[in-house]
Amino acid sequence: MPILSTTDLNVSRLCLGGNVFGWTADEDESFAVLDAYTAAGGNFLDTADVYSAWAEGNSGGESETIIGRWLARNDRDQVVVATKVGMLAGFGNQKRDTVLTAAERSLKRLGVDHIDLYYNHLDDPNTPLEETLAAYDQLVRDGKVRYVAASNFSAERLALALEIQEREGFAKFVALQPEYNLVSRDKFEGDLQDTAAVHDLATLPYWSLARGFLTGKYRPGVEVQSARAGAASKYLDEHGLQVLEVLDELAETHETTVASVALAWLAQQPTVAAPIASARTLEQLSDLLPLLTLELTQAEVDRLSAI
Repeated sequence: MPILSTTDLNVSRLCLGGNVFGWTADEDESFAVLDAYTAAGGNFLDTADVYSAWAEGNSGGESETIIGRWLARNDRDQVVVATKVGMLAGFGNQKRDTVLTAAERSLKRLGVDHIDLYYNHLDDPNTPLEETLAAYDQLVRDGKVRYVAASNFSAERLALALEIQEREGFAKFVALQPEYNLVSRDKFEGDLQDTAAVHDLATLPYWSLARGFLTGKYRPGVEVQSARAGAASKYLDEHGLQVLEVLDELAETHETTVASVALAWLAQQPTVAAPIASARTLEQLSDLLPLLTLELTQAEVDRLSAI
């Protein structure tokens, strides 16, 4: 397993997203996915306090709670747990008290004494970065968080945050979580990727499968019953179809799934440590697991990149 950036966290090549737990996957279904993922060699879980507040009847924290119940019956030390603060109603900022209080609540829901990787989920331009970063540093010093990371930052703001952390002696960001996948590349490639490279940040992309589009199940004339169907279908254009055509061919060549080929391309991009992908069923998980061992040739990576 690769070591995450400058940390001592050994993580699997596939990070399992927890956004579906408590939303489209109930507790039993979530447990089954978590059991199968770890049995296959996965050890990296990604969640957030806001998961899944958008679902009817939910208020946030559902995913953390399910993961916490699962951890209670498994070896917590064998799993790297990442969660986030900054997008849940009532905690939608990066003020000192918000960060510290949200961390305590996440620790309680997860049933753990420390969070391995704690993200600033959304940059807050209305709070001084010095205040925000001091709060994350305190969590590290108190032993409640091992490492801190950034999500949804611009290159400029990320560079400024890293400069402040260096100057003040604060715990530094070790990872970055941006939107990045085969059909959505412009938000990351360029200045943001360069900043991650210069500062040796591990990139952990979300929406790695473009909300499900890169699983290959979205095709012209095919109706997909999914909570994400509307968002995924927007990629069903000429460019998206060209991507699917090459993914189909490479999946056949490697005798594997379309999803795992798309994830392998992502995993082999500069700075990327582990793509994040979620599964609400064992069938969906089986499409992702080949990533743990799949390696594309450089020619195959270049062919996909060129589309």
